[in-house]
Amino acid sequence: MEILQTIWNALTTENELGVLVSSTPLAFIEALVSTFLFTTILNIESTTKQKTTYVVLFSLIALISMYIIPTPYNTFLNLLACPILVYFIFKTSILKSILAEIIPYVAFIISTCFLANIYTIILNVNSEVFHNIPIHKFCYSLILYGFVYMVYKFCAYYGFNINIKDTFKSKSNTILLFNFIIGIIALAIQSYLISMYNDILPYSVKSSTIFILLMYFIISLLSLSRTNKLEITSEKLEEEQLYNKTLNILHDNIRIFKHDFNNIVQSIGGYISTNNIEGLKDYHSSLLKDCQKVNNLSILNPELINNPAIYSLLTSKYHKSEELGIKMNFEIFLDLKTLNIKTYDLSKMLGILLDNAIEAASKCEEKEINVIIRKDNKANRQLFIIENTYSNKDVDTEKIFEKGYTSKTDEDIQNHGIGLWEVRKILKKNNNLNLFTSKDIKLFKQQLEIYI
Repeated sequence: MEILQTIWNALTTENELGVLVSSTPLAFIEALVSTFLFTTILNIESTTKQKTTYVVLFSLIALISMYIIPTPYNTFLNLLACPILVYFIFKTSILKSILAEIIPYVAFIISTCFLANIYTIILNVNSEVFHNIPIHKFCYSLILYGFVYMVYKFCAYYGFNINIKDTFKSKSNTILLFNFIIGIIALAIQSYLISMYNDILPYSVKSSTIFILLMYFIISLLSLSRTNKLEITSEKLEEEQLYNKTLNILHDNIRIFKHDFNNIVQSIGGYISTNNIEGLKDYHSSLLKDCQKVNNLSILNPELINNPAIYSLLTSKYHKSEELGIKMNFEIFLDLKTLNIKTYDLSKMLGILLDNAIEAASKCEEKEINVIIRKDNKANRQLFIIENTYSNKDVDTEKIFEKGYTSKTDEDIQNHGIGLWEVRKILKKNNNLNLFTSKDIKLFKQQLEIYI
């Protein structure tokens, strides 16, 4: 009985060690609830392994900072650790990583300010009890986490989420990013002040502070949502402009083909009537080239290439190739909505590989590039294959990925040798990617493999 009495006394009296011990399981519960909340609201696709890794690592960092670093400085370490872990574990954008911290933090702060007053009134205790008496801290924390968990279930049930692009290019988005960072710092300071002086501060001051902070983040989120919609609209307009350009060229080619149809039939009849099979073969080969051009243009369709970023990239590179007299052929047999890679990384790599292919092909007598996008079901992977004619048959397929290496002989080569080095950096940070480089007498080949 004496042991039980000792334990009860330790739990119900001011005990710093007891508070630290009781905080250990609470750190894991808080991290778990936060993970559920931000992955749901931000629509972050994640596996159980990713969630478990994040919860364990963030909880350990929180516990280490709590034991070693004095309050409130340990809070700032946690604020720094959260977006970094989200960025690397869930492989999302910087903006989403910061929002993944802000959303649960705001939810906990507002819930704390609301529940703390109810808890103190019902049990007739002051705010110091939460910080110094283990049993109160543990019970109150469980109530808080249970309340936030209900908020998560509410959001999940009603499908409440925010769709944010993985990339942000405009200056307004960059300003919003810094705005959120400043908001996190302000929120951390305010939450500390409210928790420390909860009994001293008038209820009106606490309420107005919470309301102002809440409005700040609501307005920031609305601004972010609006900026995101404007950027998506801008991309769609750009996509439509490219598609209209493609349709105009396709229309002109069909009109030419229709106008020349009678001549084509008569020409074929002339070869047949004279039994000139070799001449017919040459004529047929030339005719196929024109048909292939029409086929390529018909493939450049946003309904078929159903990823706006990839569609824009392929279309712009096609028109660039056409201006340089390069024949670019497409074979696309893949639903681009199912890609197992961030669009930003894929666009960056494809852009570099296509630019290199265009530059190499432009120096050849036979200017040709083949772009093949398909799925390899046997190996469970998605393939992006770029083949191009090339003149430098001595190119080293290993050294081309080194920073600063270039096989070009131009005088101005200060910006060369960077592209493929950037590609290798992206490959290293994604464990499901591989790039296989090869060459033969005619074609230089880059095969990007995305494992599902």
